[in-house]
Amino acid sequence: MSGTDKTKTGHDLRGPVVILVEPQLGENIGMAARAMGNFALSRLRLVNPRDGWPNVAAQRAAAGADHILDGVELFVTVEQAVADLDLLYATTARAHDQAKPVVGPEAAAREIVTHVADGGGAGILFGRERAGLTNEEVALANRIVTFPVNPGFASLNLAQAVLLMGYEWFKFSTLGELPFAMPERSERASQHQVQAFFDNLVAELDKVEFLRPREKRDTMLVNLRNIFTRMEPTKQDMHTLHGVIMAIAEGRKGPAKGGVLDGEQATRLRALLAEQGHGGTSADASSTVRGLARLLRRNPTDAERILWQALTKDRRFAGLFKRQTPVGRHIPDFVSFIHRLAIELVNPDESATIAADRGRRREWLEERDYRVFNLRAADVERDLAAELERLQMVLDAHPQDGA
Repeated sequence: MSGTDKTKTGHDLRGPVVILVEPQLGENIGMAARAMGNFALSRLRLVNPRDGWPNVAAQRAAAGADHILDGVELFVTVEQAVADLDLLYATTARAHDQAKPVVGPEAAAREIVTHVADGGGAGILFGRERAGLTNEEVALANRIVTFPVNPGFASLNLAQAVLLMGYEWFKFSTLGELPFAMPERSERASQHQVQAFFDNLVAELDKVEFLRPREKRDTMLVNLRNIFTRMEPTKQDMHTLHGVIMAIAEGRKGPAKGGVLDGEQATRLRALLAEQGHGGTSADASSTVRGLARLLRRNPTDAERILWQALTKDRRFAGLFKRQTPVGRHIPDFVSFIHRLAIELVNPDESATIAADRGRRREWLEERDYRVFNLRAADVERDLAAELERLQMVLDAHPQDGA
């Protein structure tokens, strides 16, 4: 597995000493050093390396673990290499018939972490590539470490053995913390968003008579809904899925033909509308306003779609409102001609141009006896029921025109 992130700072942990007894190949020393670097082990001791030291082959095989090779300590005997340690493990794949505890790498790593944290010195002996450790060398250790491997093919490469011990030690030292996790690119979709998407999906499936036979419809709907609830979709997932369904259903080609806008895209479209609104009431300006109104209707934001679903299905509001309909040269998000009420959705981080245009639109509408009710898009997505209650209070305070 490649791809070290050079921008990240490595761990600086006090761990056990790795002792390689009479290693034969420089490449194996280098690869063992690389394995040590993977798991923040830094202290390497060599006992009589066959090809001497320093070793060019070891440096080439270390693949960046030069700081470990630069700190290598050389010893003539194993006794000298372990003299300052008070907890020593000998790794071996063979039973040496010695009366001392035999543990796996996980148990050894757990004990090493505790021992080093208490101020002790720990070390791990690794034997020769061909013959491993002698009985006399194993006798110096407090514990034997052996790996749960295939008994018919038990011999590990030297670097592999170092890597396994390093992994277990590092796992306990860092409590198994992973270096990264899946990025959270979008907030989790609300129930309102999922329901709005699902309603749209079902409507399109009904058009092509997918949900049949009728007696199986309810079961099919439950199965379909479970597909989406299991995946725990994000807002972006809902945008994508909604766009997919609508593109298939209506054969749209490109975003200009329809889809779902996020708040930023809706804000930019509003800015264009605001600029066009300065053109007065000429025929060209009126044509532009109508064209933009159609574009806005085909490209609802999440908040717009959620609110529109509620306004059309909730008995309190059904039939009262139209969406993205020009009133003169202005286009409120929603308008009730019966109640002479315009609803404006305010997206996050709107520009001064859009805010000013909203102010001019409000002034123009109020001059013609319309009331303007602002809703924040974020509030609609977070707590639709509360916003609908607010809207109901506004309608109750001003009965429909002529009533």
